[in-house]
Amino acid sequence: MTKGSTVGNLAKDLGWNVRELARQNVHVVSVAKMQYFGVSVENGNLYVNDRLDREQLCDIAPLCFLNFQVVVENPLNIFHITVAIQDINDNAPQFLSDIINLETSELTLPGTRFLLGKAEDPDIGANSLQSYQLSPNQYFTLEVRQRKDGNKYAELVLHKPLDRESEQMIHLVLTALDGGDPQKSGTAQIWINVTDANDNPPIFTQDLYKVSVHENSPLGSQLLQVLASDKDEGTNAQVRYEFSNIPANSQKTFSLDPIHGIISVMGPLDFEETKEYTMTVAAKDGGGLVTHCNIEIIVLDENDNAPEVTLASVFSPVPENALSGTVIALINVNDKDTGDNGKVTCYLKDDLPFQILSTSNNYYKLLTEGSLDRERSPEYNITIMATDKGTPSLSKHKTISLQISDVNDNAPAFEKISYRLYVPENNPSGASIFNIKAFDPDMGQNAKITYSILSSNIQELPISSYISINSETGTIYAQRSFDYEQFREFQLQVKAQDGGSPPLSSNATLRVFILDRNDNTPQILSPSQEAKGSTSFEMVPRSAEEDYLVTKVVAVDADSGHNAWLSYHLVQATEPALFTIGSHTGEIRTARAFAERDAVKQRLVVVVKDNGQPPLSATVTLNLVFAENFQEALPEMKNQSRDSEVQSDLQFYLVLALALISFLFLLSVILAIMMKLRRSGNPKFLQCFAPVPHATAGPVFPPNFEDGTLPYSYQFCLSSESQRNEFTFLAPNVQIADSLLCGEKCEVPFTGNSENHVNSQVENVDKVSYLE
Repeated sequence: MTKGSTVGNLAKDLGWNVRELARQNVHVVSVAKMQYFGVSVENGNLYVNDRLDREQLCDIAPLCFLNFQVVVENPLNIFHITVAIQDINDNAPQFLSDIINLETSELTLPGTRFLLGKAEDPDIGANSLQSYQLSPNQYFTLEVRQRKDGNKYAELVLHKPLDRESEQMIHLVLTALDGGDPQKSGTAQIWINVTDANDNPPIFTQDLYKVSVHENSPLGSQLLQVLASDKDEGTNAQVRYEFSNIPANSQKTFSLDPIHGIISVMGPLDFEETKEYTMTVAAKDGGGLVTHCNIEIIVLDENDNAPEVTLASVFSPVPENALSGTVIALINVNDKDTGDNGKVTCYLKDDLPFQILSTSNNYYKLLTEGSLDRERSPEYNITIMATDKGTPSLSKHKTISLQISDVNDNAPAFEKISYRLYVPENNPSGASIFNIKAFDPDMGQNAKITYSILSSNIQELPISSYISINSETGTIYAQRSFDYEQFREFQLQVKAQDGGSPPLSSNATLRVFILDRNDNTPQILSPSQEAKGSTSFEMVPRSAEEDYLVTKVVAVDADSGHNAWLSYHLVQATEPALFTIGSHTGEIRTARAFAERDAVKQRLVVVVKDNGQPPLSATVTLNLVFAENFQEALPEMKNQSRDSEVQSDLQFYLVLALALISFLFLLSVILAIMMKLRRSGNPKFLQCFAPVPHATAGPVFPPNFEDGTLPYSYQFCLSSESQRNEFTFLAPNVQIADSLLCGEKCEVPFTGNSENHVNSQVENVDKVSYLE
């Protein structure tokens, strides 16, 4: 049949849906090297795919079958197909030799047989060799005989004595006919040489010799020895052996010793190609007489073929959630040997979650066994071992690379369930404070993690005003600057969700602790800081002894820990040796008893420091008055009050003094020059701006003295007498212990009873003291 010819319709025979054939991937699987048939996915026809030669495929077998499988995927199914190859008469009978030379003695008796050999016709049945015909002659007739294997051969039978003198060479034509339609034939020319008398032909010891040989026998191995004897003498008794009518496949395989009749192996034997050899050996004596015997050589199988493993179908990749028993591959295993040598066992080489099961006709299924996990093993190299039962056994392996596809079966996992995060206060807004990370062993979109904040324990404002998170990287940012004194910790839940379908997620708790920084100065609670310009006083009895508790400085710090540890230090005092302060308690105590030489008024400056790095501090000034009662301390408090006002304006006057000094220096230079120029004039020119009427009347102050300010140049106009005056001002129940113009307890008699005059003098002295 020509290539493409339709053999049958499988779709019709098997009830297939023609429209589904392409999707089901219907295809032919065969272990043969040639694919003689194919299946059309368009109509389901089984067609001839390559030229068929029955003689090549099946040799002389009376029945010729081709076996193959048709595999249908989605769902998987296998159909075993057997096609019988029918013979046609495409071969004519053919003799191994076109010329047959025979030699016989004229004394050959009638009835003597001459083997003519056989013609070969590779066809079978009626198309094979059926008969032989001999051309008409007077000496010989033709007799057709049949061997055990069914092959027919011809023998020439002498029915009339020969006469060499009348006819030395006889020519005959032998025709071989088959039974085909039309009939085909083949011919061979027979030449018979009639020799002189030799009346005893050689005789073999056996008409049939049988021998078995292993297919792996080495070249040169001796198989058997044929032996023929001749009763004649001389050259007529000398026997030589030769192959007669030997098949073509035997000529290169076996050799025959013409003298001794030993048959040896000359070429390789292969049981899988030829299982049995039949041939004829002729024994010819020196007189030309020939005798034949038949030889049968049986080849024994050896385990010389390893099993062949063929992959019919492979399904890769396989999802990791595939059920146990899912088909992975369809495998065909074939061994050309026979018997136990051809029996094959299939198994998996390694301990893997797969199993292999036999189906039919040497087909096996590779199935999953148990669950798969891509995260543990994304790929499997499955080695299938096929071992026969020969001795020694032979094996072959086939490796299948199987990919496992991912399924979203793993939720993102954090390194910890709970995290603790410490953030110093006063952090910059928008700064990254932490990076939280979750891991997903899946791949692709199933491993793409998105981060979000689920909830928090902050009730006042949404968590987004405090904390934000980068949804891709998990970086956490502070949205504001934290204040430890406002709140010290808060808690939130972070969610990590993958991109699978459906998505999987997990949560982690994040506790944020705000760390304190030294950003608050100590606050002094006692003594209280009063309004600007006012002065506070503490009265200490003059009779106070050593370690007398004068007062206690109390301070607090809004920070915590080391930053809130306070220490007290006395940095300035009128009499440093008179007082001590507890560095941790803030208690101010007398270091010794009050002495008469000590000033009544004492000014202490206390610094309160915290333990931060760098430390912050606050100061407080304490004014102490040594007095036994309030009336005694009142005048000192009044003077101190005015000093406090001066202290509050000290900064302003410092700036003013710089400008005034510059101005007065320039004015002094100008006045000095003018005094040089007018030395001959009035010497009173520079004196006090006005004459002094009475020396005892005291200095004359400029008009603006009422506001407490004296020009620098005017101070030079004060007479030495007025500068030597000492004043004592008396007030009811008030003693002035320290005067800015007099020493301690200096008294100057004063004449006059006018109270207004006394008050006026006190006021003037106070103003002069203020200027100094």
